[in-house]
Amino acid sequence: MATHAPIAAHAPAGPRRLPAYLALAAGVMCISWSAIFVRSTDIPGPASAFYRLLIPALVLLPTSFFDRAQPRLSPRNLGIIALGGLFFALDLALYNTSVLRTTAANATVLGNCSPIVVGLLTWLLFRRRARVAFWLGLLLAVSGSVLIVWADLARHQQFGVGDLMALGAGACFAVYLMATEEVRAHTSTLVFLRLAMLSSTLALLLINLALGISLRVPNARTWAALFGLGLFTQLGGYLALTYALGHLPATITSISLLAQVPLTALLAVLLFRETLTLPQITGAVLVLAGVALAHRRQHPEDEANL
Repeated sequence: MATHAPIAAHAPAGPRRLPAYLALAAGVMCISWSAIFVRSTDIPGPASAFYRLLIPALVLLPTSFFDRAQPRLSPRNLGIIALGGLFFALDLALYNTSVLRTTAANATVLGNCSPIVVGLLTWLLFRRRARVAFWLGLLLAVSGSVLIVWADLARHQQFGVGDLMALGAGACFAVYLMATEEVRAHTSTLVFLRLAMLSSTLALLLINLALGISLRVPNARTWAALFGLGLFTQLGGYLALTYALGHLPATITSISLLAQVPLTALLAVLLFRETLTLPQITGAVLVLAGVALAHRRQHPEDEANL
């Protein structure tokens, strides 16, 4: 799944940042296993996405007893969280399915195009002019995506549906980011994570029912992979990243999260013997360079903290 960082609240200097860097590294490592766990299941992508969120949602549910000191959310903010949860559910359903229909590396690269989509939507919806750096980043990312899809077509002689699903996942995650940005300023991280996971879990349940997908888990290996997805990737990864986001600049966190791409690719090579071609590698480099360039354009205020 695509994961990107909002602007950090503050950034302490010196050795005080060490725990935040360690948390960031741990979060990246947890997320890097996402495609590996999905590939290790014997159920469809939307079903594994449902369990990915159900398991941590159940773990976080008892924390609601500590919310008494938190201000009540308005119906509008609850509606925004529900809308964000729907798009996050679509993101995971598309991403998990793409992992099963293309390489883990392709799905991870193309699913991390959210900053590009956020920039485009901001320009189209709010008429905020983007600078040359953003358009250059967009050009690099689109060129890399086309190269990746072309390489997939050359190898499999079929339409790159999995690649397009990964791009769709990145677009859905971008909408999720935009829908929930304002809400996070009015509630604690734990409350937001719990409500977002619950709303996404409900949305995924409805998606699976609408598509007629069975939620039956066939074997112990699938259960093990699902618990890895829910506890290691989702809960562990997001808690670690949440801590890092509060102590490091957004530029550092967002660009560091792109390290999940080579890590996932390496794990896929070692565990599933996936092969990486030169066009795939070149396309991945172009996409990551474009995303990094576009994100630096979105958060120039953080560059002074690097």
